[in-house]
Amino acid sequence: MALGLCFDEALKRAAMTRLVLTTDSSAAGALEQAGLGDLVLAIERRLVWGPLPSGAELETFFAPRTTQPHGLHWLDDTPRWHLQEPGVKDHGLIELFSDCDTVELWMGPDPNAQLILLWLLDHCRSEGVAVSELVMRRLDITVGDIDPQRLTELDQQAVKLTQDHLELASRARRAYRAPTPRAVSELLNDDLSMLPQLGRCLLDLLEELPDVTTGLGATETRLLELVAPGNVQPFNVFPRHDTPDARRVFDYWEVGALLDGLARCPVPAVAGLDEGPFSLDMHNDASRHARYKQSHLSLTDFGKAVLAGSEDFGRHNPIDRWWGGTHLTNDRLWRWDGQGHSLVAPA
Repeated sequence: MALGLCFDEALKRAAMTRLVLTTDSSAAGALEQAGLGDLVLAIERRLVWGPLPSGAELETFFAPRTTQPHGLHWLDDTPRWHLQEPGVKDHGLIELFSDCDTVELWMGPDPNAQLILLWLLDHCRSEGVAVSELVMRRLDITVGDIDPQRLTELDQQAVKLTQDHLELASRARRAYRAPTPRAVSELLNDDLSMLPQLGRCLLDLLEELPDVTTGLGATETRLLELVAPGNVQPFNVFPRHDTPDARRVFDYWEVGALLDGLARCPVPAVAGLDEGPFSLDMHNDASRHARYKQSHLSLTDFGKAVLAGSEDFGRHNPIDRWWGGTHLTNDRLWRWDGQGHSLVAPA
C-alpha cells in the first residue's frame, strides 16, 4: 500500500511540470482555467500597507512549512484542497521549483504585485536559484480582469531572467525597506528597463507620500476629488476596474481605511460618513453595513481648503502610518513634491 502511494505521488510530481506564480486569487483562477500552468499559485501578501514583515518573518515565509503561524507561509493563501493533489502543501518555494520543469512569474503592473516580484527575485538571488529556469511575463494588464479564453490569445512577452534582473530586484527591495524613502527616489534616476513596470511602481508609491502642500497622498487626494460634488455615497468613491484614472496602489480594505482617516479625525476633511470604522466587524453587521453604504458624503470647509491647496491636512490631524520601511509621523514627515518630482525631507 505504501509503495502504491509513493508511486502515485511520483506520477503526480512527474506530471506537474509548469508552475505559474501570480499575486491574486482571481488571476490564479483565470490562468488555471486558461490552461497556462499545471499548478498556479497566488501570493497575496500586502506590502503597500502597514509595517513590512520582520527579518525573521522574511526568512521563514518562503521556507518549507514547519511552525510558521498561519499567514506567515507563502502557501497560506492557497486553499488546502488545491495543494493536496500535487502533494506540495508544506513545500518551500525553492523546493517546489526543483519539482517543476518551468517556472513562470505572471505579476501584474500594480505596485503590490511588483513588490512581490521584487521579493521573489531577491529570494531566488539569495538562494542561488539558476535564473535560466525562470521566465517573467511582461504584463501591462491585470490578469484577473480578463476572460480566461482571451488569456490564451494574448501575446504576453516571455522574458528569460538573468542575474542582472535579480540584482536590480534586490537593490529596489532594499530601497523600499530602508527607513527613509530617499533610496527609492534615487532609483528613479537609474535605468530600470530590465523590470519594465518597476519605474512606474516606484513613482506610484512615492506619490502616496504626503504631498508637500496638502499633506495627503495621491489616493487620499483622489477620494476628496470624488467626494467634492457632494451627496456622494461611500462605495461610489472606491476605485473600480472600469475607472480609467483610478489609483491602483491600495485595495478595497485599504481605501476604506483611508476614507476613515479623512472623515474620522480631529479636523475632518469629509463629512457624512455615518458608520465605521471600516472593518470586518462592520461588514458582518448588516445594519451597520447598510448605514455605511447609505451615507451621503461631502467635503467640509477644511476639506475644500485642503483640496484647493490652501490648508495642510497634517498640520491639523495626526499622521502615523508606514510607507515601506519608513514610519511616517507628524514630526518625521517625508513629503513628495509632485510638480518637481522630488522628495522633501522632514523639516
